Amino acid sequence: MEHIYLDHAATTPMDKRVIEAMVPIYEEVFGNPSSVHAYGRKARQLLDEARRTLAKSIHANEKEIIFTSGGTEADNLALIGTALANKHKGNHIITTNIEHHATLHTAEYLEKEGFKVTYLPVQDNGKIDIIDLKKALKHDTILVSVMYVNNETGIIQPIEEIGELLKDHQAYFHTDAVQAYGSIEIDVDKLGVDLLSVSAHKINGPKGIGFLYARESIKLNALQFGGEQERKRRPGTENVVGVIGFKTAVELMVKERESRNEKYEAFRQQFLQVLKEENITFDINGKIDSTIPSIINISFSGTNVEKLLANFDLSGVAASSGSACTAGSVEPSHVLSAIYGANNPCTTNSIRFSFGAANTTENVVEAAHRVAKIIKRLVK
Repeated sequence: MEHIYLDHAATTPMDKRVIEAMVPIYEEVFGNPSSVHAYGRKARQLLDEARRTLAKSIHANEKEIIFTSGGTEADNLALIGTALANKHKGNHIITTNIEHHATLHTAEYLEKEGFKVTYLPVQDNGKIDIIDLKKALKHDTILVSVMYVNNETGIIQPIEEIGELLKDHQAYFHTDAVQAYGSIEIDVDKLGVDLLSVSAHKINGPKGIGFLYARESIKLNALQFGGEQERKRRPGTENVVGVIGFKTAVELMVKERESRNEKYEAFRQQFLQVLKEENITFDINGKIDSTIPSIINISFSGTNVEKLLANFDLSGVAASSGSACTAGSVEPSHVLSAIYGANNPCTTNSIRFSFGAANTTENVVEAAHRVAKIIKRLVK
């Protein structure tokens, strides 16, 4: 039985070209980038080249790129680092109730530290209302954090409109762009963002490496203590081999983004077409024209997440859910609860299918047939 991977929003397989770029670094470039001798200078040269590539991908300055261990650390640094460095200007933070837990749990931590956090609701289309944000803004608001693309639904938030609203306010604007980066062309100036989080493993790069874009003018406290790496904002010897893998993945992503989006949209449509042909009853969470092409979140009435995922796995289909599944219980998706209400059945019967490099037309169609067969068996 062929196993079929439809969980690219969780992580992506590394591109072979990325692996090939990393191997020589493992073998030949072992110097510490902070060392002044030739070994260190070589590592520093590669690090600087990669930083320029990543900065260019979002139309930023290379000095504004801070290497991190991934999106979670980037979100933590953005929220906590900004809050602590700017608490003399206020203690109010605004975010949304559909954020990734890397942001939500960080916001909860800041509340315990004395900061006041407003969690914006979303409309039934999964997007925040700009009017709600405008009403929530106060004179002492120092940070607004709204994710670019939701990791469960793929819904795109109105980031440019938010940036326009905040341009004359003291609050810094952060966006978690981990899910957006591979699908949407990003220009930080056009968007009006001051901080932006990215992770390599979502774009066929290595795990354990990401970056935080922080506009040069922003005041940001480091969260760790040690050396003066990353312009004193993130100490620790840099992960050079990971950075080179990241750089290669970004170069490929920029070059192939349009063709990848077209391919993933075709996969999504093929998957849905099979479900329709099989007469499966389902609802799509969120308007499909407001999502990135690689993600579809589907509610299957009369089922539950736990049984669905277990049966999909047994049939060789890897998918995911926003639910935290444990033996005998399922926690409703906080994202779908925010959109439809906590008691809506879709919060415990919805599955996220996400397409990517591990897919072909043939295996997407096959996966859809397997899913349809399981739904028919479970819904009687």
